[in-house]
Amino acid sequence: MIDTLRPRFAIVDIARGVAIIAMVAYHLCWDLSYFRFIAADVGYDPQWVLIARSILAVFLFLVGVGLVLGHGNGIRWSSFWRRWLFVLAGAIIITVATYVVFPQSFVYFGVLHAIALFSLMGLAFVRTPLWLAIVVAAVVIALPFFHSDPLFNQKAWSWLGFWQVPPPTNDLVPVFPWFGAVLLGIIATRFVLASGLAPRLAAIAPTGRLPRLLALLGRWSLLVYLLHQPILLGLVYPAAAILQPQLAMRDADFLRSCQSTCEAGGTPAAMCVTYCQCGLAGVESNDLWNAIQTGMVSAAEQALLDAQNRQCSAVIYPELNLAQ
Repeated sequence: MIDTLRPRFAIVDIARGVAIIAMVAYHLCWDLSYFRFIAADVGYDPQWVLIARSILAVFLFLVGVGLVLGHGNGIRWSSFWRRWLFVLAGAIIITVATYVVFPQSFVYFGVLHAIALFSLMGLAFVRTPLWLAIVVAAVVIALPFFHSDPLFNQKAWSWLGFWQVPPPTNDLVPVFPWFGAVLLGIIATRFVLASGLAPRLAAIAPTGRLPRLLALLGRWSLLVYLLHQPILLGLVYPAAAILQPQLAMRDADFLRSCQSTCEAGGTPAAMCVTYCQCGLAGVESNDLWNAIQTGMVSAAEQALLDAQNRQCSAVIYPELNLAQ
């Protein structure tokens, strides 16, 4: 049965607009990190992981909101399938593109793959008893904290989410626990629609330029999601090829690691700065970067490193020169 469409909530579009801007900003930082424009490891540093998961949770919550607003009075199958096929096509494009660019860590079940599956699954809860949606959401979110198995370390099963070590991929959004975020969006929206808040929220309309822009981005969030990474990579990759930031970052990483090791050995910080600068100059002049970065050191390279270490130690401890 198809019922009348609910009025569009501009506040939801604005929220989507804010979320898509946050995701674009995060992916820009990821690209800058990958090409070594910035030192942060955006894919693994705990604070960046928290940011990424927070943005993802908002996105999936809004998927649940959209399912109730669009289909809570009756599923509009024509509209649903049109949008669903667009999401599925985007997911396939992302898989193919990332396989070409990152074959060892391509995206096989990322955000759009999850949205496609979760949208189908979420339809079952837009009109079921609310208590059932609450129970299922609690189970979906909690279960991965209590169960894991090496079987789910494999790509074929990792999309379920019970891994112990996730397989290498640039984006993985498993059913457990992330379908729970969609269910929370469904639950919250159904509560709002059953309360007196719904008419007041529906009456909110963007009047300034910024709210209208955010609402526009929210209405086209899927298209923005599909296009933003190719645009960002189209800008960052050529810039990296020209500016070669990895070389400057390589020097900074060497000095940071050397300074930490030197100070841990009891040498004063100021002396460590001098020692590490000397070491960096020696690595550069003797072309030892491959040995330093790979750990594969030939006998000749080891002799150069030993001589360099003695030379730099003598710089900060001149008495070593007298002893030789």
